[in-house]
Amino acid sequence: MVMAVTSDLQLAQWARVRSRLLEEFGEAAYRSWLSFLTLREVKDGIIRMEVPNRFLRDWVTVHYADRLRALWCGENRSVSRVEISVGQTKVEPQAKSIDVPAVAAPAVINGPATRQFSGNAGPAAGIDGDGRLEGQLDERFTFENFVVGKPNELAHAAARRVADVAVSPNHQVPFNPLFLYGGVGLGKTHLMHAIAWHIRRYAPHRKVIYLSAETFMYQFIKALRYKDTMAFKDQFRSVDVLMIDDVQFISGKDATQEEFFHTFNALVDQNRQVVISADKSPSDLELEERMKSRLGWGLVADIHPTTYELRLGILQAKAEQRQQTVPQRVLEFLAHKITSNVRELEGALTRITAHAQLVNREITLESAQDVLHDLLRANDRRVTIEEIQKRVAEHFNIKLSEIHSARRARAVARPRQVAMYLSKQLTSRSLPEIGKKFGGRDHTTVIHAVKTIEALMANDRALAEDVELLRRMLES
Repeated sequence: MVMAVTSDLQLAQWARVRSRLLEEFGEAAYRSWLSFLTLREVKDGIIRMEVPNRFLRDWVTVHYADRLRALWCGENRSVSRVEISVGQTKVEPQAKSIDVPAVAAPAVINGPATRQFSGNAGPAAGIDGDGRLEGQLDERFTFENFVVGKPNELAHAAARRVADVAVSPNHQVPFNPLFLYGGVGLGKTHLMHAIAWHIRRYAPHRKVIYLSAETFMYQFIKALRYKDTMAFKDQFRSVDVLMIDDVQFISGKDATQEEFFHTFNALVDQNRQVVISADKSPSDLELEERMKSRLGWGLVADIHPTTYELRLGILQAKAEQRQQTVPQRVLEFLAHKITSNVRELEGALTRITAHAQLVNREITLESAQDVLHDLLRANDRRVTIEEIQKRVAEHFNIKLSEIHSARRARAVARPRQVAMYLSKQLTSRSLPEIGKKFGGRDHTTVIHAVKTIEALMANDRALAEDVELLRRMLES
């Protein structure tokens, strides 16, 4: 392994990071994906690492980069980012053993420490020696920093209610579980972190565990390996609030589902709160039927894709929080062009403000377009109105000609309104242009259709799922 600009201290830090990765993700995942990582350079707050091929680089970047950065920041506060590139590292059939001191890994956010099973399966959310929260919970993800709009107002209200009840003296669980679902980067994890921060602030004696379903599975495997499942059960069944992120990960993993099922039932029977997130509704997850039924017991809150107004509100709030002056015209441009998810939206804002500060120039629409050219190209709306009309007609089983017709029967009018709504969301065409494509209708008809569908989606779950399905098919 080639090392450059690395000291003994940095090598020791990397050894501890590797140890934590092994503990948190388990031996199987570590050997498959993380054992090939080598430290190339530590310079100017940037950790440069290498893997032997592009496939490993892409996989590690998507699935482990955020955790890598968090662990490095825990070792070295000056670290700003982690870069992973393809190098000359040789692929070895098995990871070398890691001989470093064990890292303390309490599994709870608040409350007294529980007995750790001997497998030392790693933290649900790390705690430092003084009991302060570190690691997986993001300090930015609080209720105060969450921008509420129509697509997420139900999920936000439900999460707020759960958090408020959890800190009350006589907390009676309002709905169990709270199940949040939606696409990537829409705010599910933000709300779960916000619940944890709220409880930590106002009821630090409450015991809370937040972790991903993937980590839950690896901890369970560790407990089985070290024959210490009782400690695992005690750890997860003695909490006041259990939050599991991305529960779709345990699809097809029967033993993990079985353990999660019994953990879930035990907590519900004790009137302990369970909060779960996924990318699909419980009925659409590839889980056992009894598991789907249990997950649908409480409140299922869908987080819809962001609207233009919500995206603009998020950008304005983020600019204000960072005390950065960004022209309104630029914010509107970003809200219109970057529609995939909130993470990309915030990343775009960070890029243009950082560029302006580094080169000492004002932020303009032209400079924003130049800095974000790659992101804008990736988000360029290539969907055509004709494609939308065809897909909607097929989905609702009507003739394409009826989309353009003057028929006002509900069976035709509602799909037509859905097609207009999607045309507004997925294309850059103006309202008059959209109206013209729908049998020469006026732009006010398009506005009415968009508002009607937005209102219906907030209350009609079936329609909201239809629209989201169509959106995903058109964008894929």
